[in-house]
Amino acid sequence: MKDRTLLMIPGPIEFEPAVLSAMGAPTHSHAAPEFISIFSSALKRMREVWRSPQGQPFIIAGSGTLAMEIPAANLVEAGDNVLVISTGYFGARYRDLLERFGADVTVLEAEIGGTVSTAQIEAALKKKSYKLLTFTHVDTSTAVKTDAREIGRLGQEYGVLTILDGVCSVAGEEICQQEWGLDVVLTASQKAVGVPPGLALLVVSEKAMTTWKNRNTPVAGYYVDWKNWLPIMEAYEAGKPSYFGTPPVNLISALDVGLGQILVEGLDARFKRHQQLAAACRAGLSALGLGMVPLEEDLCASTLSAPRYPDGVSGAQLLPLVKAGGAVVAGGLHGEIKNDYFRIGHMGAVNRGDILAVIAAVEAGLSGCGYSLEKGAGVAAVQRTLAI
Repeated sequence: MKDRTLLMIPGPIEFEPAVLSAMGAPTHSHAAPEFISIFSSALKRMREVWRSPQGQPFIIAGSGTLAMEIPAANLVEAGDNVLVISTGYFGARYRDLLERFGADVTVLEAEIGGTVSTAQIEAALKKKSYKLLTFTHVDTSTAVKTDAREIGRLGQEYGVLTILDGVCSVAGEEICQQEWGLDVVLTASQKAVGVPPGLALLVVSEKAMTTWKNRNTPVAGYYVDWKNWLPIMEAYEAGKPSYFGTPPVNLISALDVGLGQILVEGLDARFKRHQQLAAACRAGLSALGLGMVPLEEDLCASTLSAPRYPDGVSGAQLLPLVKAGGAVVAGGLHGEIKNDYFRIGHMGAVNRGDILAVIAAVEAGLSGCGYSLEKGAGVAAVQRTLAI
């Protein structure tokens, strides 16, 4: 009997067996020919998944927060103007992070569940000259998705470097980095990329790399400095060993497997699968009478959902009952509404059975809380949506 519950939080997620097998394989030397080949393959596959054939990939041991810090450390100098588009908790984190490097930060903050319009962003860009613009593609705290293509277009039009925080979107939401003119697209391994936690992943445009090379002051950090990491990435991609810090060998092996699986599935097919499963999840939740944090349907992410608790039901009551029903979901993260909603991750290896299972578990949990509902309504709505 399977002695665990289904993990349906917005990262870490459930991982494919082949990825876990790579994690558990005997560890190679970081200078072994076998590992050099794996590292080289992973770097090349990142360009394909990011759709950035001329970008510079970086694979560095660390979390998504490190992935956020790396481009800030390398591209920001004291006094630089930076525009942050905030749609939740992680927009605020980017503001705090950028200020540590001396940036003069302006924040355009959306109302909870909403986004900042293209017109608002363009008005800010017309009013003041900015070096960088950062935005969260999908904010894990609100499940709100921003229009990455339009923001990339504005960055190009106004000569601003754009940083897309794709921790909760890369490999789950459509991104065409090079075509859309995005200068840095960053993520972490444990979400839609489908690899256990521990890797900070980013691809950097030629324009951003040139900006870094022409900076006037040293990078205010040692571990994050591209001066130390770029030769490592170049060497491994060229099939040669190199050393700055010991790479997480098994994680990179798992990454190569995971990226390979993504490419076999096909990016367009993968994005469509995520869209369909997300729509089915929201349909099931709606049939149970639950509203969403995103204010409009077209703002809802494909990688997670953020349903609100119904009147009379709290997270302290519901979440343990959902777990008892067979699925682990996450509580709220946004400080202002933390106790008003919960979060369901549906990314990476997620399938139809997982959506049916989590909605059934939520339905059982709501029933256990004394909430009045039509039995089977949520699961039936999922089935109807997936049959379309």
